[in-house]
Amino acid sequence: MSNSVSWLLELAIKDGQLDNLKVLVTEMSDATKSGEPGALNYEWFVDADGKNGQIYERYADSAAAMTHLSNFGEKFAERFLAVLEPTRFVVYGDPGDEVKAALAAFGAVYMERIGGFTR
Repeated sequence: MSNSVSWLLELAIKDGQLDNLKVLVTEMSDATKSGEPGALNYEWFVDADGKNGQIYERYADSAAAMTHLSNFGEKFAERFLAVLEPTRFVVYGDPGDEVKAALAAFGAVYMERIGGFTR
């Protein structure tokens, strides 16, 4: 069984903020890629009209997810919330209590694994 933690965060992009979001995405992606070896996937998506987005993130384990959440809080949270409004947050895998506490403000929904596999 995998100890990985992943989530899909759905977002509304605030009016007039798409260009600011693109700058922020680049900075956040670079920081995550270079400073968080436990980040396995970190992918941003936006719909055709530029009004809604999604982030898919996957971490090796709860400790790696907490590293990311700490870095996010220290470096990016204020700017993130200035350009985006989280609308749905779905968490998969095996998040520890510390991760759950860190995500509480976002109203995360936790999905229980009932089958399948991870390679």
